[in-house]
Amino acid sequence: MTMKMSENPASSRAAAADIVQRLRSAGHEALFVGGCVRDILRGIEPEDYDIATSARPEEVQTLFPHTVPVGVKFGVLLVVEGGRHYEVATFRTETDYEDGRRPSQVKFTTAEEDVRRRDFTVNGLLMDPVTGEIIDYVGGRADLSRRLIRTIGDPELRFAEDHLRMLRAVRFAANLDFTMHPSIFAAIQCHPAAIRHISSERIREELTKILTGGAARRGMELLAETALLAEILPEVDTLRGITQPERFHPEGDVWEHTLRMLTDMTMDADSRVDARLAWAVLLHDVGKALTRTEDDSGIHFYGHVRKGGEIAESILRRLKFSVAEMETILALIHEHMIFMNVKEMRPNRLKRFLRSPDFPLHLELHRLDCLGSHGMLDNYSYCQEKMTELTQEVLHPPRLLSGDDLIAMGLSPGPVFKEILRTVEDAQLNNEISTEEDARKLAAAHFLRLKK
Repeated sequence: MTMKMSENPASSRAAAADIVQRLRSAGHEALFVGGCVRDILRGIEPEDYDIATSARPEEVQTLFPHTVPVGVKFGVLLVVEGGRHYEVATFRTETDYEDGRRPSQVKFTTAEEDVRRRDFTVNGLLMDPVTGEIIDYVGGRADLSRRLIRTIGDPELRFAEDHLRMLRAVRFAANLDFTMHPSIFAAIQCHPAAIRHISSERIREELTKILTGGAARRGMELLAETALLAEILPEVDTLRGITQPERFHPEGDVWEHTLRMLTDMTMDADSRVDARLAWAVLLHDVGKALTRTEDDSGIHFYGHVRKGGEIAESILRRLKFSVAEMETILALIHEHMIFMNVKEMRPNRLKRFLRSPDFPLHLELHRLDCLGSHGMLDNYSYCQEKMTELTQEVLHPPRLLSGDDLIAMGLSPGPVFKEILRTVEDAQLNNEISTEEDARKLAAAHFLRLKK
């Protein structure tokens, strides 16, 4: 597939059409295929342009100077044009899916046979980019009109070939706002455990696309209804039916609260939701299922943030998130309750919070948390006001002392330096000191206290 680029989409389409023309000029068949055709027919500019051709991989390589052999064995190359990557795949059939993921045998064939081995009818359309003619061997145009996700052939066979197609069915139904054909729904419900044979990375990628594609709530509901959620995220599935105190959560149980937050997520300029925020929304209350207690005073979730962080970390590791992604998501989860106390924070604590990495994500998670429950946004508004009121110089004032300054004062280097420098900065953020002389006096006094 092509890599999503920030350039003019029209130039991407023109470059893809040029690849088709060069293949044809060399005597080969070549057509747009798959999602790009589906999106063009829906009036949406495709993110990716994939090309199917009768040319063999070695023939494609002779025609284009810059190619990447991502799957030569399966007839798939990336052609690099203008810094963009276009997937060019030889017409093929696939057989003997031994691991529910990859075929053990590939045979190069015709355009029609190539389409018939694909997953869903709406992804099985071909297009001549020159004439605009649509070639439909599988009833994809009719299913587009009906807004229907239907497999090409028997869903049991399609899902047995590649178990990930079960998750893809959910993603397409949710993100396109289409209906899944009853046969697909039934086939998934019969074999949800098969998804465990798919690698964690592929599952993570599909889940992220569901969470960030603009219809996260419907996607999660479909995962729950098909029983896929219980297989891939059982910790989230257990949130269904976990009731909460009505005073703070009139919306209902933890599951409904989470779904409402997912619904209220907003798109960025690229029509996407920040994936780290989306995962934090999904997992921010995941500890409530294990910490819920009830007594005469009501329902409680003591320690749910700490427990939720532990569970979330386990999930993120299982799905093989990067260290950087994990750190941000876990920070969002660990600190999502801090907003309860922002109005009572001392200036130093508030300023440190406001200047923390990814604070806009923290603030957005809090906004969603409020909208998904009691609806009170006073602490959110307070933080917005403070962010407007406090300049960068106030949030990040020039340091009054450094480690070298402490050494020049005759203090011995060591772990205590970090504590002393933080104490000095806290006093500075609290407007208690403003000069280097004040800072030295405070550092010396604090050092003496630590020695006692």
